[in-house]
Parts: sequence; structure tokens; C-alpha cells
Amino acid sequence: MLYTLFEFLDQNFDIPGTGVFQYISFRAGMALIFSLFITMISGKRIIDFLHQKQVGEPVRDLGLEGQMKKQGTPTMGGLIIIAAIVIPTLLFARLNNIYILLMLISTLWLGAIGFLDDYIKVFRKDKQGLQGKFKILGQIPLGIIVGATLYFHDGVVIREKTDIPLEFISTTEILELEGVSRADSPFPIESVKSTKTTIPFFKDNEFDYSVLLAFLGPGYERWVFLIFIPIVILIITAVSNGTNITDGLDGLATGTSAIIGVTLGILAYVSGNMVFADYLNIMYIPNTGELVIFIAAMVGACIGFLWYNSYPAQVFMGDTGSLSLGGIVAVFAIVIRKELLIPILCGIFFIESLSVILQVSWFKFTKNRFGAGRRIFRMAPLHHHYQMKGLHEAKIVQRFFIAGIILAVFAVITLKLR
Repeated sequence: MLYTLFEFLDQNFDIPGTGVFQYISFRAGMALIFSLFITMISGKRIIDFLHQKQVGEPVRDLGLEGQMKKQGTPTMGGLIIIAAIVIPTLLFARLNNIYILLMLISTLWLGAIGFLDDYIKVFRKDKQGLQGKFKILGQIPLGIIVGATLYFHDGVVIREKTDIPLEFISTTEILELEGVSRADSPFPIESVKSTKTTIPFFKDNEFDYSVLLAFLGPGYERWVFLIFIPIVILIITAVSNGTNITDGLDGLATGTSAIIGVTLGILAYVSGNMVFADYLNIMYIPNTGELVIFIAAMVGACIGFLWYNSYPAQVFMGDTGSLSLGGIVAVFAIVIRKELLIPILCGIFFIESLSVILQVSWFKFTKNRFGAGRRIFRMAPLHHHYQMKGLHEAKIVQRFFIAGIILAVFAVITLKLR
């Protein structure tokens, strides 16, 4: 909104300073600041309101130390996170950008599913909340929307090789680093529709989903949406539920999401920048630079929320926050064609989900085989395993943060590690 206003003022009245809104770096910084302001200033008031309405977290007794002390802690704090993401994005992003629209839809869609789950837990007094199958049924339509948009929308294109003439390098840096339209570029740019994505660790690091249908013979490319959209659904469902599983200790999912968000911002910046894309030999994805503003708002929301969510937590994000954050990470990675980096970048979410899958599968197998179920971990997800071993909750969270930072750095260096 403000972008359109200041663009109008700059073009029609030439007011000094209004041109600054053309710069992605400025708008991303402002989105971050506004997001922090919303969470930290409004957070206390919202927490007090949730206390008054007795919107407290129902806690299942798992026998963990200090667990029952959390009974009654306000939940649905994810509403704070969603507001702190959506409002700055509406203010500072270009709302005619298809990627920004997709991110806003994904945030609100999964936030609504999470809100319904929290509502059932809090007001219906059902500690199980929304059944898993209904969560998945709610996530599938979003996956269809995202996948179909990325496949069919004319504005979703890539440019594989830039081949920038040396005499245009400095000009291009100014144009693309700071978000000027490709139409204003001093040289022609050819963009193509594609279902290619990035494979880490390979020199020729592009993979086209269409090759999975090559067995169909000539013309197989036109059917690639039949495999692309299900892959999008799988990724969104897996990552959003993985974030939900990780949200079991004070600040764990919040801080981890912030680390992932910073990394995704870097990847979006270089992918949407002609010079960096050419230097790193990665596909150039026009207009994805605008996503830096959205992810800056998300990082600000997570950091601001961590003020109240760190140990001992004054508020929980609930499924309202965890599902929306996971969905943001998944859709964002898909949009910038880095979804195959998710097992590395989101390694904390991945290992937490894997620990649950292994625990349940092994228990069922051994029960059928030996008549008594056996466990791999003392308790799943993995963070509860370490709690059962006697580690303090805050120490577990800090160590997971360190692991998350290492994974994030490793994800970035895969751009050149081939």
C-alpha cells in the first residue's frame, strides 16, 4: 500500500525522499522494524487479554519435569505472529506481485487451520484438537492452489543463464539489487515457463520434474502438472506438520523458524538478482526479490514473539502459529526453487518428524513381532528424549538453535559447494 502511495508521490510530485520506497533493502528493513514493533508492543496486551478470556494451553501429563507448570499458559499466540507478518507485508510489499499474494494466502490459510485446532483444544476441552486427517484435508487445497498457480500463472517464470554484458554490470546491480522492474533493464531478457528446481551439491544443479514423466513418450511435458502439484502438496504438508511437532519447548519452533527465515531471505535475494544469480551460476527468478520483504516481516515476527515465548514462556504460539510458519517456509522454498534444500535447511524440523516416525514404526513392528512394543527413544519427538535424559529445557533449545545455525550456513554454502 505504502509502496504504491510513495511511487505515486515520487512520479507526480517529485517529493524528496519518496523514491526510497523503490529500494527492496529499505522496505525489508522497515517491514522487520514494524514486525518487531507489532509483536513486542501489542504482545503484552494480547497476552493479558488471553489470560482474561482463560485461553490457556491444556497440557497432557507426559511425566516431564516442569511440564504441568505450563498448564493454563495462554495459547493462540500465533495470531500475534500472523498479524506481525501480514500487516508489514501489506504496507511495504508490492501487492501486485504473484509471489507475495501466494505467501499471504498460505499464511492465512494455514493459520486458520491452526486456529481451528487451538479452538477445539481450548474451548471444546479436547486435548487432541483437530484430528490429523482433517489437518491434512485442509492443507491439500492450499497445495493445489500453490502448485497450480506456480505451474499455470504467466508471471511465474525463470531465466537460467543471464549472460550479462560486462558494460551493463554496474547498471544491472542498481536495477536488480534494489527492485526496479525488468522492463526498465537496458538489455533484453528472455524468460521461460519451467518446472525446474535446484539440486544441491551438483555442478549442473538443475532438475526438471518433467523428466519423471519421460516414459510417456513425446509430449510428456504437458502432463508435468500431474506430478508437480502432488509434490507441492507433499512438501507443504510435511514441513508445516514438522514445525507443529517441533513446537514442544519454549521458544524452540519460534527461534528455529527465525534462523530458517534469514537463510531463505538470503536465497531469495540472490535468486531474484541478476548479478548474483549469474555469479553463483543459479537460475534467475524474476520478481522473487520482493519476497525479501515478506520474509523480513516473518523474521521480525519470530524474534519479537520470542521475547514472550522464550523460557519460561508467557504465551504459546499454538497450532495457529506453528502451522502457518511451517507453511511459509515450505511455500517460500518452493517459490524460489530451493525445496530440495529443505532437509538441510529445516534439519531440525526434519529430525523431529523423523524421530516420531521411527518411534511409532518401531513400536508397532516390535509389538507385532515380539508381543511387546519397544522404543528407540525414551520419548518422541526428539526434544522430549533429551528432557527424559535430564537436560534442562532451555539448554536443549539453545543447542537446537546452534544446530539450526550450522545447518542454515551449510544450506547457503551449497550454492557454491558442488
